[in-house]
Amino acid sequence: MARLSGCPTGGGSAIVKVPIVQVALDLPLAKTFDFLAVDVTGDDVGRLVVVPFGSKKMAGVIVGLSDVSEVPRDKLKAVILVQRALPKFSARDFALFGFCESYYHHPLGPIALSALPPGMRLPKLMASRQQRVIDITTQGREALAKLSAKAVAQRTMLSAIVEVPQAEAQLKLRHARAASVLSALLKKGWVVASEVARGPVSRARKSATISSGPLLRDEQQRAVDQINAARGTFTPFLLFGVTASGKTEVYLRVIADALASGLQALVLVPEINLTPQFLRQVKLRFPDAHIVEQNSGMADVPRMTGYLDAQTGLADIVIGTRLAVFTPMPRLGVIVIDEEHDASFKQQEGFRYSARDVAIFRAQQESCVVVLGSATPSLESLHNVARGRFTQITLKQRAAANAVMPTIEFIDLNVERAEDGLSLSLVKAIEATVQRGEQVLIFINRRGFSPALVCAQCGAMPECKRCSARLVFHQKDRRLKCHHCGYQTRVPVACVACGSHEMVAAGQGTERIEEALRAKLPSARIARVDRDSTRKRGAAEKIFDAAAAGEIDVLVGTQMLSKGHDFPNITLVGVVNADGAMFSADFRAAERMVAQLCQVAGRAGRADLAGRVLIQTRFAVHPLYQAVAAQDHAAFAAMAMNERKSANLPPYAYLALLRAEAKSADALNAFMQAAVEAADAARAAQAKQAGCENAALHVWDPIPAPLARKAGFERQQLMVQADSRGALQQFLGIWLPEVRKVGSRAVKWVIDVDPLEV
Repeated sequence: MARLSGCPTGGGSAIVKVPIVQVALDLPLAKTFDFLAVDVTGDDVGRLVVVPFGSKKMAGVIVGLSDVSEVPRDKLKAVILVQRALPKFSARDFALFGFCESYYHHPLGPIALSALPPGMRLPKLMASRQQRVIDITTQGREALAKLSAKAVAQRTMLSAIVEVPQAEAQLKLRHARAASVLSALLKKGWVVASEVARGPVSRARKSATISSGPLLRDEQQRAVDQINAARGTFTPFLLFGVTASGKTEVYLRVIADALASGLQALVLVPEINLTPQFLRQVKLRFPDAHIVEQNSGMADVPRMTGYLDAQTGLADIVIGTRLAVFTPMPRLGVIVIDEEHDASFKQQEGFRYSARDVAIFRAQQESCVVVLGSATPSLESLHNVARGRFTQITLKQRAAANAVMPTIEFIDLNVERAEDGLSLSLVKAIEATVQRGEQVLIFINRRGFSPALVCAQCGAMPECKRCSARLVFHQKDRRLKCHHCGYQTRVPVACVACGSHEMVAAGQGTERIEEALRAKLPSARIARVDRDSTRKRGAAEKIFDAAAAGEIDVLVGTQMLSKGHDFPNITLVGVVNADGAMFSADFRAAERMVAQLCQVAGRAGRADLAGRVLIQTRFAVHPLYQAVAAQDHAAFAAMAMNERKSANLPPYAYLALLRAEAKSADALNAFMQAAVEAADAARAAQAKQAGCENAALHVWDPIPAPLARKAGFERQQLMVQADSRGALQQFLGIWLPEVRKVGSRAVKWVIDVDPLEV
């Protein structure tokens, strides 16, 4: 279906004689849909619309206008609403979406609409053009400062709007008596109400002031100078700095330089739980800057407000997780990607993009600097340095004057028994550290009490009914849970296989380690940090604040603790059950393991106090552990690069995975066989275009996915491997349209370009 322009032209307001609107919808279909509209012009390309689709209404994006359609005009439905109250997508936005559409082979509609906060793509919300907005007055600000502690309702209302006006409907959710309280505040003149176009309202942009930071070390200053000198050009920098080397301070200085020039800064962090800490640092450094968050854990209204402030140029700094990479920013001057190696930057469901790679394309598009920071850079980034595509800057020393890298020791579990997962040596070290008034971090990358319940008589273990996985025992609520699909059930009274009542918890998770520590160290203040304990909004931040205030002696947690956090009083890190990564079939397992251990080890000794790391293992002499002990990630990377090159694996080759699932194994097998046949035809067509057989591309046979059954679906995958990105993309462009033709409703499939999990 042809588009008039494919993206907004920024002008052109001539009315199309027969106005047919081409709309991209959030559907897994590589096409747009035609609708009729009475008052649409070329200036409306890029606007959100509400359209009828079947029996429901859907939000979409106008991507073009036409005077013809493949559908008879009398069969076309009319657009319900063109949302002109909100800013539209720009030509640059569409260029970014177009890159994702062509590189990741994903439909434009889901890409564009997933870039929006959820509240902006709800037809019911969009259909209402007006809303009542409440703002605080000068009199109200004065009253708020003097209100007694007993005036809880009034304080709640006024505090909610002291920074940004709020929609009345949202304010009424904050308190049971909100309606009467707001009425009273209006009568007192402490707040004012106004009717405005639907969408959050923001204050006018203020110039950002910058407070001074700590004195930089020479290598930090050189890094800042080198990055700032490249401002205004597309220059990717890899900031390779050991843990606690002051990478964050380099980011802040670079951001300060951008803000001083009237530009915006985008900062991407891998985890939601890392956002609050970084946000605090940024707010302290830039007290008057307009700083907004963008992550999936936010409520609709603040997320919408931040998005619109960034889009209209009011926001100075945007800090968020991978989804923030699509936030429109007309004055973008620098992009920072912290912990660039982290797998969390890859979306693993639906539209499978890499936020790191999209950010690099965006920096090129905007002609701005992009800084990728890590103590354990990805092999892909190091390969880009070797090819001259990235400029590497190295920070070899810790930032604090007396801070040194921690000592790393191994506790041999072949010699020493670990009761409840904790060896006597580790327990004694924890006890001594706590007695000195210092803090401890215990890392185990498995939540729950134990990975499985085992029958002591026959060895049977309860399994998920919907997945090819064992159920994990959670002792706190006495449940067995599947960490893949969410299925849960009560702990069985007896073994379903033999009837025995002897069910034993096998292995350890965070809950079991926490319980064991409480039993062995009854006076210690212990907190657990994992997905279960931080499910409520703000729970993780509360724990981290308590740790920073010295109110916690021992932190026990998963990979949520392994990166980004800076607790100067942590002097001991204990690593439990790290050996599991040794047996993974994934070729990236070693890289992830070394990065994770180096990162968690880096939490120790970040200030004046010396740090110590104890790793419990049965394989202390293994080269991976020795690489961690040497704290020489560059040496490990060189070794891993040689292995990848010999095996023709990324970054020396390029991969794509066709992932498919179906309730019926027969339907899945039939689809995968059709996909293989389509791949053979595509290879032949590609060879014909090239004039020779393409030996640089290989299509592997379908195999079961690592988790062969999930949530009741049988799962398979087919890997395509190529020596060049161009060859892979050319093949996908020929192959995938044919795969779409053989697909059926019984089979769900997606293409994953540059997969992280194979």
